[in-house]
Amino acid sequence: MVDPAAETAQPAPQRRGRGAGGGAARRAARSAVSIETARYITRNVPNLEVLNAEAMEIIETNAETVLAEIGVNFVDNPAALERWRDAGAEIEGERVRIPRGLARKLIATAPGSFTQHARNPARNVEIGGRNLVLAPVYGPPFVRSADGGRRYATMEDFRNFVKLGYMSKWLHHSGGTVCEPTDIAVNKRHLDMLQAHMTLSDKPFMGSVTEPSRAADSVEMAKLLFGAEFVDTNTVMTSLININSPLTFDSVMMGALEIYAQANQACIISPFIVGGAMAPTTVAGTLTQVMAEVLAGVAYSQLVRPGAPVIMGAFVTSIDMNSGAPTFGTPEAALITYGAGQIARRLGLPYRSGGAFCGSKLPDAQAGYESANSLNMALLAGVNFMLHSCGWLEGGLVASFEKFVIDADQLGALHQIAKGVDMSENGQAMDALREVGPGGHFLGCAHTQANFKDAFWRSDLLDYKPFETWDEDGARDTQTLASVRVAKLLADYQQPALDPAINEAIQAYIDQRKAAEPDAFG
Repeated sequence: MVDPAAETAQPAPQRRGRGAGGGAARRAARSAVSIETARYITRNVPNLEVLNAEAMEIIETNAETVLAEIGVNFVDNPAALERWRDAGAEIEGERVRIPRGLARKLIATAPGSFTQHARNPARNVEIGGRNLVLAPVYGPPFVRSADGGRRYATMEDFRNFVKLGYMSKWLHHSGGTVCEPTDIAVNKRHLDMLQAHMTLSDKPFMGSVTEPSRAADSVEMAKLLFGAEFVDTNTVMTSLININSPLTFDSVMMGALEIYAQANQACIISPFIVGGAMAPTTVAGTLTQVMAEVLAGVAYSQLVRPGAPVIMGAFVTSIDMNSGAPTFGTPEAALITYGAGQIARRLGLPYRSGGAFCGSKLPDAQAGYESANSLNMALLAGVNFMLHSCGWLEGGLVASFEKFVIDADQLGALHQIAKGVDMSENGQAMDALREVGPGGHFLGCAHTQANFKDAFWRSDLLDYKPFETWDEDGARDTQTLASVRVAKLLADYQQPALDPAINEAIQAYIDQRKAAEPDAFG
């Protein structure tokens, strides 16, 4: 059995520790700077399915009823209405009613999996099938750190998150709007964010979706980074297109989708569900709405360009009926996430969901419980692209530096679980059982000596010292340990090399675009 975590990309030179061997060599190895990324996860564990065949049929029939009888709105988008009319849908104002079977027929051209290319080819990712690609938090306007507290995000914060993502072994993807840098004009910050992903990391990244012209900028900048011909024939960006649930497709998101689909760049078409507010309170009702919205959104992408890569998204949370606040890590959200995975596989589409979700204000016990529930749920649901896999705090309002590295460390456990059970000759360990026999111990046997380095996943952050040692070291809690790790990773950061001509071309494009219009902060 191949260990997907063992196939690592190591493009940057590593410093070698001093010491001739033994303990000195091991200490040096542990302290050496390591810039490596584990290969995306390929699951060797089964998906958890909560719906039987009859339930799946009912949900799909109901979703088709929603599309045919209730319909969906495409607002402020005459071109979309015309595309739907030409495809055979019934148009009434901005309402689009899609005959039974039409959306299913249209989505048949969407690929079941695709490669997203990174500028370092060793870090390309395959999205779909049995694979899981992990990407960081997306969208918070605030950041939190142990020393600075909660505050509005800046571009310096954004760059530091990109650096942390690049230095994080278990994170496969640089993400997109890791935080929203509020110190740069709204109409120009996307340029700086894209530049950070392109120059400070060589992992795959996401494009801008906040306005169609910004999606176009993303495509043009990608052509400068990868070459126009390469971008024309390959997918180099994945972008998040949220549906304005319930059943509404706004012109901003659809305009961005149109730009990306036409350029053969991938879109995550994702209902944004807060159960009880933007969807029914029941699991089956929510899954019906999710399926209807996904069918309409993916079908529209294929009307724009048949074969355009898409990912079925499902961002799902419930609501506290007392306060109105979203809740995370809950049983209902888990059931919907598992069911949505079954829908994605039924439709033959890659699946995006999950993350290190929590409603906590701090990286505390609440954050740990809720995030662990959410991460393990996503692994077992068959998610292919996991946005928000590290750094999420306060219901997505905050990107936390400490929680980023805590979550990123725990993603290593997902890699280990996903490997499943090794049933090779070494995995069966019969030679160890024979050597030790009754009453012995396995610490010194040949099998243990051969396997001890890689036998168990080991946290790079959590504390397992005896009480006395922990107490002498300052009795540090997890947030304190995470602060130390944030500082170390940023100090050790080494920027991946980039052709100076490409770097200059990207900067020239940014300068030209920024000079073309005044700043807008509204």
